[in-house]
Amino acid sequence: MGKKYLYLLVISGLVISIDQLTKLYIHTQFQLGESLVVVKNLFNITYVRNFGAAFGFLANSHPEFREIFFLLMPPVALTIILFILRTVKDSDRLQVIALSSIFGGAIGNYIDRLRFRYVIDFLDFHINEKYTWPAFNVADSAIVSGVCILLLMMLLESKSQKRSSEWNTVNLENQDSKSQS
Repeated sequence: MGKKYLYLLVISGLVISIDQLTKLYIHTQFQLGESLVVVKNLFNITYVRNFGAAFGFLANSHPEFREIFFLLMPPVALTIILFILRTVKDSDRLQVIALSSIFGGAIGNYIDRLRFRYVIDFLDFHINEKYTWPAFNVADSAIVSGVCILLLMMLLESKSQKRSSEWNTVNLENQDSKSQS
């Protein structure tokens, strides 16, 4: 087994464990809608049940569609991540870490869907309770972090390829001008 699969097991295992332990605590120690102020005017722990996807996306869709969609999509996403991971080199740790974080987060939320038909959210950020961010959880954080890492890597790779292409063009032009002299 390659290092990347060991990373996958460890990182996704940590994400799933922390996610499920925090959700278990919230589910057993808080009443639905109950909120605990952690940092006044900025951050609360609030028990929310999310029947949709990230930020409540599809929460108001037809319940049968929503259930089928959210029970079928995670296994598809997990399979895609495993196929992508097969092509990643063991030495590309950052990409392996990002994919492992997404994988663990997807499993963490999928466990909730299988158990409850909703996802437990509780991290509640806001500014003076006037400007609010939808509540989320550890799994969501892992997914978003992994996706951000991948997007940043793609952006940096694109810039690097553009610079390399520009450098090659300048070198070819210099070689042409020298050969014409």
